Amino acid sequence: MSSPPLSPTGSKGEPLKRESHRKGSVVNVNPTNIRPQSDTPEIRKYKKKFNAEVLCAGLWGVNLLVGTENGLWLLDRSGQGKVYSLISRRRFQQMDVLEGLNVLITISGKKNKLRLYYLSWLRNKILHNDPEVEKRLGWTSVGDLEGCVHYKVVRYEKIKFLVIALKNAVEVYAWAPKPYHKFMAFKSFRALPQKPLSVDLTVEEGQRLKVIYGSVSGFHAIDVDSGTPYDLYLPTHIQGSIRPHAVIILPNKAGTEVLVCYEDEGVYIDTFGRITKDTVLQWGEMPTSVAYLQSNQVMGWGEKAIELRSANTGSLEGVFMHKKAKKLKFLCERNDKVFFASVQSGGSSQIYFMTLGQNSLFSW
Repeated sequence: MSSPPLSPTGSKGEPLKRESHRKGSVVNVNPTNIRPQSDTPEIRKYKKKFNAEVLCAGLWGVNLLVGTENGLWLLDRSGQGKVYSLISRRRFQQMDVLEGLNVLITISGKKNKLRLYYLSWLRNKILHNDPEVEKRLGWTSVGDLEGCVHYKVVRYEKIKFLVIALKNAVEVYAWAPKPYHKFMAFKSFRALPQKPLSVDLTVEEGQRLKVIYGSVSGFHAIDVDSGTPYDLYLPTHIQGSIRPHAVIILPNKAGTEVLVCYEDEGVYIDTFGRITKDTVLQWGEMPTSVAYLQSNQVMGWGEKAIELRSANTGSLEGVFMHKKAKKLKFLCERNDKVFFASVQSGGSSQIYFMTLGQNSLFSW
């Protein structure tokens, strides 16, 4: 399954102009007749229409594992782009492919269980060339965790941590190699004052572990050694509850500085809750999805545009305007390719990918 990528069907984004002047929090677009550049980003669409909402995806080699409301699929990104059904009638909310460990981590099922599927077992469901693998159970649970909301895999030196948000708790697991070959419980933080909706883990200055999580009130931290939770940032200028989009641990800051994104903005703080920059990252519109990219950029998907911003400064580095209003969701990224999905009327979804090139202002 490690074939060269296919050439999906779709239209190339046409450039409109260089970064426009932005007034307030609105993305202003003023099309001009500038000729297309050879290195402009492309947004392409796969032919396959999923008849249920695509909730998550992960790259497995060059291919894409896709989790929907009613099953797990493999999108073969070679040849004709065939789609294989791997698991049906199960909801897949979140996933990560860990090829070196031969596992696919998922939050799935009606009870939102944390489950590991073995990649060798999934591969055999397509190839049917290993009867020994076929006889084995294809998955295992992480603990007996149910009601999982979100998780994050965090690599620190040779350790892989799995930090998990539950309805009113956070669990931290660590990968135990052979002979165990599974995630084992490391720390547990129960009865938290705020219900975690998204979670991450930072290692301050190579020594102190801190859990950072978002809730409807703001962002909070837990010192892993003491188990003490405390508030990091509460956006008191917003009435009512907020939607936390992302906790971004900034690189080259010894794990002590983060960008917390919520509603239509982002604030720079340290792991003690102190503001570190006067700058506020301000999206042009309310994003439905926000993601940190390996290029040290932050991407926000709104109904009118996709915005690309510097993670360090929050400044606008590219805008991709929609020809029609779209609800989009980030799926995954690798190298210069970013995968995301649309949600269309009737609950169907299609998958797009963007190849990032020179940043500019585009329409697609």
